[in-house]
Amino acid sequence: MKGLRRHPFRVLGRFCWFAVEVTLAILAFGWHCAFRPSLAERARWLHRASRRHLRIFRVTTDVGGLIPLRGLLVCNHLSYLDVLVLSSITPAVFVAKREIRGWPLFGPLASWAGTLFVDRERRTAVKQVNDAIELLLKQDVLVVLFPEGTSSDGQTVLPFKSSLLEPAAQSSHPLFVGLVQYRLEDGDVGEEICYWRDMVFFPHLINLASKRSIRAAVRFAPADRAGADRKELARQLRSGILQLKSNFSEFR
Repeated sequence: MKGLRRHPFRVLGRFCWFAVEVTLAILAFGWHCAFRPSLAERARWLHRASRRHLRIFRVTTDVGGLIPLRGLLVCNHLSYLDVLVLSSITPAVFVAKREIRGWPLFGPLASWAGTLFVDRERRTAVKQVNDAIELLLKQDVLVVLFPEGTSSDGQTVLPFKSSLLEPAAQSSHPLFVGLVQYRLEDGDVGEEICYWRDMVFFPHLINLASKRSIRAAVRFAPADRAGADRKELARQLRSGILQLKSNFSEFR
């Protein structure tokens, strides 16, 4: 709670603003999605809401590469902030671990946004999510996948889990890799933006709200399947993201 002690008015002001934006987002969901419940429409709702919510934390985004509009986007994963940043750039449906569904406030909002929750320990659940991904790809919806399976401090890209890459390996839908990085002038990115290890959500969010501003950088690139099965594809996609990371030095 040190962020609250150091900048109480900034934190409280931003949380009041946040409450207003969540209320407006809920009203917008009722207006735009209640009678048009397609996942594509929910992705557009999240896109609009994310752009508004990033202003609360003074997040600026630097984007490079061809922005994907449909297909499968495979990305590294650092924080819950990744979803807002990526969604603010392009409407998308996200795949997330099932635990997020139980998060206070953010779990229901993620569900409303059409997030596909997966229990990687259950094969039947993985197959159901793969079927849902394939259906969305056929509908020209952009699906975002974080194959590391968890978030990290961003020092490297963790090995990819391949179980949810079956639709990408077996189809000709567009395939992209993405890299997300952050810059923080008044703190440590690995400890104050990245959400990993045994961090607790609300203290982390309160501290995040105390920061003066946050810079996010996102780089996109098309990926080549090269006739790979899903395990080889996982290695190729991870290599593609590592290549983006090695070519992008200005945020180190």
